Amino acid sequence: MKSDGHEPSRAEGGELSLSSPALIELMRGVLDKEVPFRFQAKGFSMSPFIKNGDVITVETLPDGAPRLGHIVAFRHPGSGRLVVHRVVGRKGGAYLIKGDAAPEGDGLVPADNILALVTKVEREGQPVRLGIGPARLLIAFLTRSGLFLRLVIPAWLLVRPITRRST
Repeated sequence: MKSDGHEPSRAEGGELSLSSPALIELMRGVLDKEVPFRFQAKGFSMSPFIKNGDVITVETLPDGAPRLGHIVAFRHPGSGRLVVHRVVGRKGGAYLIKGDAAPEGDGLVPADNILALVTKVEREGQPVRLGIGPARLLIAFLTRSGLFLRLVIPAWLLVRPITRRST
């Protein structure tokens, strides 16, 4: 998703790498057929819920409008790039969207820029449920207030090594 060109290119291992405009066009085409669309996440702005390399499944929004805490794929109004972040508020016909681990929000995003709802996240072939279920409302509040980045992520970094050793 970091390429700004329109031509697909082959990455290491034979994977096809698409620019944001091409990926958005492909996603829209698949979703128009009411079929879920899967792609690999790039970046760390949604960590620890979505990490670089996770496989994300998106679907059309069930009622056309995202709700607080939903993770959505959208076309960034400034750059035009495809971004996957969390809805943390609403103002009029636009949504306040921010990455859980991002220091800054994306600002107000018009409803027309929201392309799809993240319905599934997979890491190393296993589903990641935390972050897209009922806890999403609390996470949205913590993300919007900045507490997620200041408190939760440092705590997660301390606890993670302990939980890895006990498994």
